[in-house]
Amino acid sequence: MMFFAGIDLAGVETRPSGFAVLDESLSVETMILHTDAEILREVSRFNPAVVAVDAPLSLPRGRVSLEVRSSVHLRDCDRELLRRGIRFFPVTLGPMRSLTERGIRLKKTLCSSGFRIIEVYPGGAQDILRIPRKSRGVDGLRKGLARFIARGLENAATHHELDAVTAALVAKMFYDGDYEAYGDPDEGLIVMPRWENRG
Repeated sequence: MMFFAGIDLAGVETRPSGFAVLDESLSVETMILHTDAEILREVSRFNPAVVAVDAPLSLPRGRVSLEVRSSVHLRDCDRELLRRGIRFFPVTLGPMRSLTERGIRLKKTLCSSGFRIIEVYPGGAQDILRIPRKSRGVDGLRKGLARFIARGLENAATHHELDAVTAALVAKMFYDGDYEAYGDPDEGLIVMPRWENRG
């Protein structure tokens, strides 16, 4: 059985991160994790073909670090989100800094263990797929995902888990070739459902 993992990563380990594993039959299993060690343990347990992480996994070109002040705030992939009217928080915005740092660190750890990692944005994917975002309620998000997921959504109690399900769905789309990659590969890509999938 082939698996696809999605991680709705929190900025710090004390806050909940959603984790979802989707299989080829579109059955999903979800859970709440906290530490990087827990995430690595679950990824290793399922050995997914693709791991999709909802967090910035790179810095904008020309940005030395998040600590050094700079006028550079957006990556090419972020500009593409703006062009398409998809709302997001820039990687350098206050609360996003710790998430970006953790995302980059987790990507390095997972890649060094041999996993294929992609950056995704569940909110934007939900916009394209015409699924209500979590801001409109967990029930609406779950019902929207039910168009794509066959089993297991009833066990996803939180928006963290449902965003992780969305990430796992995009991971499967990526594997199947049914995706678009926004941005410059040398700077960082965001993988999204094909714009034509809007429905």
